[in-house]
Amino acid sequence: MRTAFSVVPQSDQATIRKQVRSARRALGAQQQRIAASNLKRNLARHPLFKRSQRIAFYWPNDGEIDLTESLKHALAANKSCFLPVLYRGGGRRLLFGQIDRQTRFKLNRYGIPEPDILTGNWVYPRQLDLMLAPLVAFDHTGNRIGMGGGYYDNSLHHLRIDRQWQRPYILGIAHELQHVPLISRNAWDVPLKGAVTDKQIYSFKKR
Repeated sequence: MRTAFSVVPQSDQATIRKQVRSARRALGAQQQRIAASNLKRNLARHPLFKRSQRIAFYWPNDGEIDLTESLKHALAANKSCFLPVLYRGGGRRLLFGQIDRQTRFKLNRYGIPEPDILTGNWVYPRQLDLMLAPLVAFDHTGNRIGMGGGYYDNSLHHLRIDRQWQRPYILGIAHELQHVPLISRNAWDVPLKGAVTDKQIYSFKKR
């Protein structure tokens, strides 16, 4: 499926980021609810989601597709669910805090809720089975454009330096309108294992 962004040069990630963020922020509340419902259905039948026990989710921000219903579904299925926490020790990295229906939250410096739990209970990405990663755009090969902060790529550094280590598997989560034809890959990028949108499920070959 071609999108309105097929005319954007593949090297111009800043332009892609600006246009796609604007498009997803323009989605109305009803469109977002329908997209979230469709995403829940698609994600629930993905093999990685079905067999994974320790799964990282995210809180939606800046028009990102909402994973709340999928998170509730996973909790009801007795899966261990986690949300990102900004690492306090310096560097743009993420740790993850396990949550349940009684978890309290606090806002981080970006205004995004984080689990308000003891630091000793945070886990590292490599301790997860599956990470559902937000993104700005992705292509048919598994390349992605994030928000530009580098938090996810920095946190998944172990997947680049140790090709024998597989976990967590990374699924990009997005609106279908965030699928673009081709994205230039940077040396520090961690490619996606697959992607799930409100319309389709994508699988990318290992490279």
